[in-house]
Amino acid sequence: MDATVDRSDTNDEPRYTRTGMLELGLAECWRLFRSQEVGRLAVSIADHPDIFPVNYVVDGESIVFRTGAGTKLAAAVLGRGIAFEVDGYDPVAGDAWSVVLKGEAREIEHMVEYFDAEELPLFPWHASAKPNFVRLEASEVTGRRFHVLERPALGAAEPEHHEPEHTRPYMAPD
Repeated sequence: MDATVDRSDTNDEPRYTRTGMLELGLAECWRLFRSQEVGRLAVSIADHPDIFPVNYVVDGESIVFRTGAGTKLAAAVLGRGIAFEVDGYDPVAGDAWSVVLKGEAREIEHMVEYFDAEELPLFPWHASAKPNFVRLEASEVTGRRFHVLERPALGAAEPEHHEPEHTRPYMAPD
């Protein structure tokens, strides 16, 4: 599946939403995925949602992780939709970001692809056996960045919230 940014246009340029969040372009989303090692895999098996932290690597425009037998592998074998999310915070700039991949998971089983996956810089963080490789293939990749408001000091009154003029609903005069 080809990864696409979930927007009506195909422009890879970032753009601001009406609420002031910056929608990230596809290249920036993949750069942010590549900048981290741990993400969260969201799956649903038999109408039971679950979420797992996994260490991963980006391989082309897909995510690869290792796992043992269990729910994460079952999600790959069943071919159900998944979501994978990575986020971060830049304390110097005061910006937070989040990138999400939606698509399908599949177990890597073909010999050549399996050997290629073994060469990836991907090592289990836990001592339990993780002989299976799973590839997350994107049907959607989205991301956003926003500036984090300063926290008030403990005991200080909460600052008043004022919406920017352009986000207030229009109210006709009486």
